[in-house]
Amino acid sequence: MGCFTDDSRERTLKGAVFYDLRKMTVSHCQEACAERAYTYAGLAYGAECYCGNKLPAAASKPEECNSECKGEKGSVCGGVNRLSVYRVEELRAGARRRRNVIYRGCFRAPENLTDTFPASLIQPNLTVEMCSEFCSKKEFPLAVIRGRECYCGYPTGRFSLRDGADGLLCSGMHNTSSAAEGKYCLVYQTPVQDTRCTDRKFLTTKSKVFVALSSFPGAGNTWARHLIEHATGYYTGSYYFDGALYNKGFKGEKDHWRSRRTICVKTHESGKTEIEMFDSAILLIRNPYKSLMAEFNRKYAGHLGYATDRNWKSKEWPDFVNSYASWWASHVLDWLKYGKRLLVVHYEDLKQSLIPKLKEMVEFLNMTVTEDRLLCVENNRDGNFKRSGAKQKDFEPFTQEMKDLINRYILTVDEALRGRNFTGLPREYVPR
Repeated sequence: MGCFTDDSRERTLKGAVFYDLRKMTVSHCQEACAERAYTYAGLAYGAECYCGNKLPAAASKPEECNSECKGEKGSVCGGVNRLSVYRVEELRAGARRRRNVIYRGCFRAPENLTDTFPASLIQPNLTVEMCSEFCSKKEFPLAVIRGRECYCGYPTGRFSLRDGADGLLCSGMHNTSSAAEGKYCLVYQTPVQDTRCTDRKFLTTKSKVFVALSSFPGAGNTWARHLIEHATGYYTGSYYFDGALYNKGFKGEKDHWRSRRTICVKTHESGKTEIEMFDSAILLIRNPYKSLMAEFNRKYAGHLGYATDRNWKSKEWPDFVNSYASWWASHVLDWLKYGKRLLVVHYEDLKQSLIPKLKEMVEFLNMTVTEDRLLCVENNRDGNFKRSGAKQKDFEPFTQEMKDLINRYILTVDEALRGRNFTGLPREYVPR
């Protein structure tokens, strides 16, 4: 479609966004946008892909799009603040099937639907597909159906998707007289991303407080970073450089961890010197049984994969448990001992009550965030790096001997937390 000016402050293609420093191609970006039901795919800097349904307003000279795609010699993927925009080809059947519309439940309809939802359509034989497609085109993440009426919008304070109604109240919805006289509506998540919280940038002035986001490996640090970045609108940094995470949109990965341009810095380090470099820290703790399995999976199959049966049955697993279980405990104990100002967050609590916990974290980081932005984070809660696919079978990789060892560490950590007036570990940690 041509070369366009890309203004990072006011993006038109602000749907799904991802980076690939090594393998970005035009078709890779087109396919990703098509899967999420977008019309246009825009590429910038040779490695960044943006999706949307409206063309950017300002066209540029074709020669200003001059960055070669990182994964395709000779083809152009935008430039510096310039987007090469392509129309998305009609999808192959497989990718169309992946455009999933997710049923979110039956909810009480808000008092005034047209005030709550910015777009609507009335159609005699309305189907879920029709409504979802209509809302996707308009770039809304929710499609709401009441009889023949289709509404599009976002979760908001007025319609937060918190208290679902009994599904039976919505059965027979398409027969307009039922559905308890229109008091209830069906809600679906469209393939389109909620973009009210996807814009992120580096801090404009160096932060005065140097904050760690500290956890043992496998305790959900990446997920917490996703939540913090989307809630605050600022990138998080990292003590390490992980290209796979950079490609998932964590731009702070490439920034030097001491740059102070990020809102907090991921670290798995423990030990006096490493801890005392930071002014304060969010200490994220997760059930060691779950952490150990997550880290073992990452070690053998990457951020999104699962270790094989052979890995679990090998000598590596017991060796791993022996060395890592004590590290799980010493990590917490060291941060309790040397950390200057701590906010302790239990992964399980964050999962259970996302918004209240996230509010605490955001306040600790000295930020103020709107309720709508938090609802948007809740709507995008998993990001795109949660291990998906076949969950592992419910096998028990821990022997009694391993459990005795881990349980001793759990009790030690629990006692240390209480000793410092923090809440102890969640009940579910012991006994196994």
